[in-house]
Amino acid sequence: MVTLRTRPDIRRPAVAGTFYPAEAAALAAQVDGLLRGAKGGAGPESRDLVALIAPHAGYAYSGPVAASAYARLARRQPSFRKVVLIGPDHHVGFGGLAASSARAFETPLGLVPQYRAGVNRALELPQVKILDDAHTQEHSLEVHLPFLQKVLGDFEVVALVAGQASPEEVSQVFDVLLDDDETLLVVSTDLSHFLDYETAGRTDAATVEAICRFKEDDVGDRDACGRVPVRGLMHWARRRGLHAEALDVRNSGDTAGDKSRVVGYASLIFTRGDGLGLGEVARASLLEVADGSLRHGVLKGEPLPIVRDQYSTPLGDPGASFVTLTLDGRLRGCIGSLTPERPLVEDVAANAFASAFSDPRFPAVEGHEVDRLGIEISVLGPALPLAADSEADLLAALRPGVDGLILRRGENRATFLPQVWSQLPEPADFLRHLKKKAGLDAGYWSEDLQFWRYITESFSREVLGAPSPRQ
Repeated sequence: MVTLRTRPDIRRPAVAGTFYPAEAAALAAQVDGLLRGAKGGAGPESRDLVALIAPHAGYAYSGPVAASAYARLARRQPSFRKVVLIGPDHHVGFGGLAASSARAFETPLGLVPQYRAGVNRALELPQVKILDDAHTQEHSLEVHLPFLQKVLGDFEVVALVAGQASPEEVSQVFDVLLDDDETLLVVSTDLSHFLDYETAGRTDAATVEAICRFKEDDVGDRDACGRVPVRGLMHWARRRGLHAEALDVRNSGDTAGDKSRVVGYASLIFTRGDGLGLGEVARASLLEVADGSLRHGVLKGEPLPIVRDQYSTPLGDPGASFVTLTLDGRLRGCIGSLTPERPLVEDVAANAFASAFSDPRFPAVEGHEVDRLGIEISVLGPALPLAADSEADLLAALRPGVDGLILRRGENRATFLPQVWSQLPEPADFLRHLKKKAGLDAGYWSEDLQFWRYITESFSREVLGAPSPRQ
């Protein structure tokens, strides 16, 4: 047995020697063996990998399933430099999410430093607090660290234990911490507990199906011990338009235990998709609402009334949108929202009306024009802070064709949707024109400038085959 160092600013391992080997060479050999034998590890290189779910029992039981996710992670190039690691509380009981004051987390393979800037950003949210007692004996985070050390090498971690929190509260933390392409999200959970083998198989298959379809309410309290972070991931992933893929679903009866009372395990990965994953039905419904709001506006002088109870996810969830109207291929109005302050369907109805009747650049739409209007709806993903110490840093961080950009300096504020890249494909031109739109000089730069980026899912109803100009 190797004696691990004791320091007050280091979180020492609590389950080394029980859940996994306490000796470094034996631990490294076991992890390497699990990765070599992993199911799903031979899949394609996952450049678009954003997050993963993996179990947290002893390696003899859940290690083969966890390895499926980590083997896929090993194929991701370039590697991540930071990891947000979140798992459920098994020992303390508290509300919100618990961060650690430790400088680093220790395993037999060495120290994993905490990413203090990330921890401090999370602590600005009211649902996050320092609670070291929640980390001291918690295994749901610890068992993932040796896998991450073997696969990623050097990295920093933001370690969070989840108590009682809503999906939205957890998702807000992810918004704050997952703001670049160098940060991976790892959610730790086991599935059903102590069912018989056949019942567990059916239950866990249904849970994994619910996760892949982002049906938060279908993951019940007995379906996953990490239901709080899992539901938060589902909420966040759906808004980001991610795709979920199950790599391995088994239980302890398949790995190292008897089949009379088993614990379920699953590994899943989440990758970037196109848009925000609204789906064809939701798109069609929003276009119908926008058209209805135009017609209601002509007759009644107000947006189409929305009965909120008639709409469920995603249309009933808070959302932000822009509605662009065209007439004979030319811009006729464009108004939108940057923050999700009302249900998405209500936001689209209001913005369609405003684009038709309140855009100061154009006269109000007349009734005879409605049938000839092209309608384009852009649904916005969350706006994420984009820190830059210089204009060169900002230009290097922008993703042409992908990012919408918000600029703000005091009362000066403007945004370009991602569609504007088709007109201004060079980042420097894109930024210069955005500054002008905000009422600033094209060459202006100051540390007072603030930026946020977002992605959109855009879809349209074209008229007479005319292309829709991008605004």
